[in-house]
Amino acid sequence: MTDLITALAAIVLGPLATFGLYYLLNLLVNLLPSVKMRKAFRPYVFIAPVLLLIGGLLVWPTLQSIVFSFMNDDSTEFIGLDNYFELFADPSFVQTVWNNVLWVVVVPVATIIAGLFIAVLTDKLGPIRERVFKSIIFMPMAISFVAASSIWRLNYSWSAGDEQIGMLNAFVKAIGGTPINWVQTDTLSLNSLMIMVIVIWANVGFAMTLLSAAIKAVPEETTEAASLDGATGAQAFFQVVLPQIWGTVVSVFITVLISSMKIFDVIWGMTGGNFGTNVLGVDFFLQYFVYNDTGKATAVVVLLMLAIIPVMYYQVRSYRKQEEIR
Repeated sequence: MTDLITALAAIVLGPLATFGLYYLLNLLVNLLPSVKMRKAFRPYVFIAPVLLLIGGLLVWPTLQSIVFSFMNDDSTEFIGLDNYFELFADPSFVQTVWNNVLWVVVVPVATIIAGLFIAVLTDKLGPIRERVFKSIIFMPMAISFVAASSIWRLNYSWSAGDEQIGMLNAFVKAIGGTPINWVQTDTLSLNSLMIMVIVIWANVGFAMTLLSAAIKAVPEETTEAASLDGATGAQAFFQVVLPQIWGTVVSVFITVLISSMKIFDVIWGMTGGNFGTNVLGVDFFLQYFVYNDTGKATAVVVLLMLAIIPVMYYQVRSYRKQEEIR
């Protein structure tokens, strides 16, 4: 009950405090002697709290993490690059990095393909059926990955006996196959791929919604012209529609890619990072909270940040190009 009251208080008091702060800042700006000065200072005064918040919650912790990554486990002694050397000398950490690479390749690509496929199919339905199907497909977005992990652990459940309660193994047995321990089988990264299915299932509704909106915004004249020129439906889509929605495709791809880079909860819920499924997000948690090694934990964070920076740069550059075209 206390947690509920605290949450409600935060919901109510947060906006009120923000309103009060900006109201006070506006009064202070109005005390300036001239209209010209008020117009010049007001934007900077209003943006200052946001910059301070970003500096306090993002920039400072980032700089602190970089410094701590060159320190020992309790951040009392400078040890240079030793944390990084020790991490990459550990075969299990190399496997962790490989798992992250697999995640950022498979999940975004599969999500885009599935999202495009569903968007195209549902757009061909009538308005009512389209809304119904899209609502059903979007529903997994409302489920946390912790809850999704519980659902899918049951689907992937395996037992040594004849009776299988997991839906997938029950199907495998029904067609005459041998049930598989999907969560613990790391051959060809099978268990990691099966966990990726959960994330794709959860993200495909997000991809479908944005891609469907982009497809609907494509002028019909362009697709009609392609049809008159003898293009098939597939040719019209790939040669006419896809280039026009490419900006949205890139945005969705990068959004899913970044979330895949820092994936944690679904893997922690499914395997705890065991059975060859560990990723950088889980490794950070283990280093910091289980092994109490601040140096290696922050080194993992820095590596993750270095991997994300080029992606963010590409996204900003792509967005600017799209704005120039418009």
